[in-house]
Amino acid sequence: MTLTLHSYWRSSCSWRVRIALHHKRLPFAYAAVDLAAGDQFSAAHRARNPMTTVPLLEVREREGETLRLAQSMAILEWLEERHPSPPLLPRDAAGRARVRAIAEDVNSSIQPFQNASTMRWLRERHPGAGDDLAFTSHFLAGGMTGLEEVVRDGAGRFCHGDEVTLADLLVVPQLYGARRFGVDVTRFPTLLRVEAACASLPAFVAAAPDRQPDAPPAGR
Repeated sequence: MTLTLHSYWRSSCSWRVRIALHHKRLPFAYAAVDLAAGDQFSAAHRARNPMTTVPLLEVREREGETLRLAQSMAILEWLEERHPSPPLLPRDAAGRARVRAIAEDVNSSIQPFQNASTMRWLRERHPGAGDDLAFTSHFLAGGMTGLEEVVRDGAGRFCHGDEVTLADLLVVPQLYGARRFGVDVTRFPTLLRVEAACASLPAFVAAAPDRQPDAPPAGR
C-alpha cells in the first residue's frame, strides 16, 4: 500500500492528517495543492475531489486499486481503523466520545470561519473594509473561549489525559490559525499548555507548516 497526501502547507485540515500519518509512522508522498494560486479548482484536482478541497488522501493497494479519501475527519477515522496502533482514540466509549466532540468543536464550530472561500466572499463584496479579518477574528475568539473550557475540564498533559488523541491533532493547528487572524491566545492557558506538550513530539514537528515542501522560504 502506498499513500499520497494532497495538501497545502498552511491548511489546518491538511495539517491534522499530516500529524496522524507521522504519529502512526506511515510513509507518504506529499502532493502540493497551492490554495493561494487556486490549484484546488484545476481540472486535475477537481477530478480527484469534486469538492475542490484539501486534504485528499490517495491509497493505492497492491492490486492496483486506488481509494480516494476526502475530508480530514473521515481520513483520520479511516487511519485509526486501518492502522489502530499507536492509537489516537481512548479505549473507553466515554473517552472516545469526548475526544470526538472536541475534534468536532474545532472542525465544525471554529475552523470554518477561517476558510479561504469564506474570507474571499467577504473581500469581494466589501473590498478594503477589512470585514473578512474582523469576521474571522470575532468568531474564532468566541469559539476558542468555549473550547478552552471544554478541554480544561478533562485535560491531563494533553486534551484528554496523558496520551495524544485526535483532539490534540485539531487543537494545535487551530491555535496557529487563531494567532494568524489576530486572536489573543493568552486567554487560553489550557490550550497553550497542550500545545507546548505537543511541540517537541516528532509527529508534530514533522507535520508543522514550515517543514512542508511547499512552504514559502519566509515560512521556513
